[in-house]
Amino acid sequence: MRRTKEDAEKTRIAILEAAEILFLEKGVAHTSLEHIARHAGVTRGAVYWHFANKAHLFSAMLSQVRLPPEQLTERMRVCPENNPLQALREVCIDAVASLARSEQKRRIFTILLRRCEFTEELREAEERHETFINLFIDLCEQQFSSPAVNVRLHAGLSPRLAARTVHALLVGLFHDWSRDPNLFDPLTDTGPMFDACFRGLISDWPAQ
Repeated sequence: MRRTKEDAEKTRIAILEAAEILFLEKGVAHTSLEHIARHAGVTRGAVYWHFANKAHLFSAMLSQVRLPPEQLTERMRVCPENNPLQALREVCIDAVASLARSEQKRRIFTILLRRCEFTEELREAEERHETFINLFIDLCEQQFSSPAVNVRLHAGLSPRLAARTVHALLVGLFHDWSRDPNLFDPLTDTGPMFDACFRGLISDWPAQ
């Protein structure tokens, strides 16, 4: 039985790896489960044994990387209450820097942002993606809404608007780097760019 479970897990991993390669090469909409089965060297039945449909497989692929909302929730548990924006800054910087550190994460986010057409077949996956976006913006808004931060926002900025600004920069950097990795260095340039963003939002954001 143990050997059977090990073989099943190896097959599942092979299917996910094949999906990454083909989704990146062909785009999600133009890749069928039959294509993935052939590339992984398994039967189509084996694919369906592990994944109910392409949306399920796509979601499983995304689940292999930690998304910013998950990272921010974790950081919020240990971040001092008088400095909630530090957790947000670190999560944003780490999220972009991880593209350079992890080839798999770069592939998966490139697929999500540039190679995925959210057709009706992927409606479930699209809804999950939208939920993560809204969750991240909501978590950001919580940081900007804390009494220690709200009073420091520049005039005319609400916590919600500040949250959307941070999210826009984060997604923009993901898009730009997945399109052209030579545009900036995720390991050295991300921090200064987010500090510039926070200085535009917070009246006393320190110079770095």
